[in-house]
Amino acid sequence: MSPERRPFTLDLSRPLSTADGTIEQRRGVLVGVERSVDGGTVRGVGEATPLPGWTESYDACTDALREPPEAWQLVADTVGEERPSTPAARHGYRLAVLDAAARAERRSLAALLAERGGFPTPNESVPVNATVGDGGVEETVAAAREAVASGFDCLKLKVGAQSLNADLERVRAVRNAVDAAIRVDANGAWSPETAGEAVDALGTIGVEYVEQPLPAEELSELAALRGRGVAVAVDESIRDYGVDAVLDAGAADVAVLKPMALGGPDAAIDAAAALVDRGVDPVVTTTIDGAVARAAAVHVAAAVPGGRAGGLATGAMLASDLGADPVPVVDGAIAVPDGPGSVGTAFDDLLWD
Repeated sequence: MSPERRPFTLDLSRPLSTADGTIEQRRGVLVGVERSVDGGTVRGVGEATPLPGWTESYDACTDALREPPEAWQLVADTVGEERPSTPAARHGYRLAVLDAAARAERRSLAALLAERGGFPTPNESVPVNATVGDGGVEETVAAAREAVASGFDCLKLKVGAQSLNADLERVRAVRNAVDAAIRVDANGAWSPETAGEAVDALGTIGVEYVEQPLPAEELSELAALRGRGVAVAVDESIRDYGVDAVLDAGAADVAVLKPMALGGPDAAIDAAAALVDRGVDPVVTTTIDGAVARAAAVHVAAAVPGGRAGGLATGAMLASDLGADPVPVVDGAIAVPDGPGSVGTAFDDLLWD
């Protein structure tokens, strides 16, 4: 099944500095598939927006979408033990296939995914966290207060770029300034010694969890940080080593799942099922994507039990988008589009006349 494809470029509202350089735009491809159902045609729309460092390059993504593997057409396809070499391309194609399947069954994508994962009826809305940067104490507190005033009751603070003492001062200041759950994300910046000190201190402050306190590969050291007063979450470790390795090492209490980096909504829900079975809480996030991929991530989050706030409030990071936002944040939560499919026919006209 050769998909319809439409390249796009979305400008960011402000440049974003990452370990792989500064990002000013997001380039991607809208993907459309058509399926014959009961003598008629059902369409599905997906989005492939690669992020080098997390997924394949844009060129590799577009190459994969020209001739997608036949297995990607099967609704029940799985990624297996190995993360796909082109996860963004698979995400875009698989989302289109699953969207079409859900539309054909006249139910939401969340309902289809919940059934796949063996989960109960999906939630009608999902809580989301606000991300607070790594500025000074006053800047951090001001951003936290603004987020809470906007309705967020969960904040994720970036840490690791400053000294541990400076970061702890910032976290304590936010704890004293607002009534909200606080998470911190070190992006693997700490040494085992610093991470140990951080975990012990953060536990006394009342932090929900510390995300990737150590580099991705240090799974046994991550496991040693658990049980010290604050939950340990992994993100880059999932990307680089996969769910099975993280579970086998006992490296996490919480695991961050990015459907776009894992290879699709189905890959994310399969990972979530494995995590929940072993007592690890999944948290669904995005990689700064267009409206189609963000909406799909909301469906994934709705299908996953547990109710932890997800990192899905990223639409404001874009100065331009694929269309009207189908999953706006209101009072710190996102209502799940009720279908059929992911967002109904909202984006069909971008692929078909």
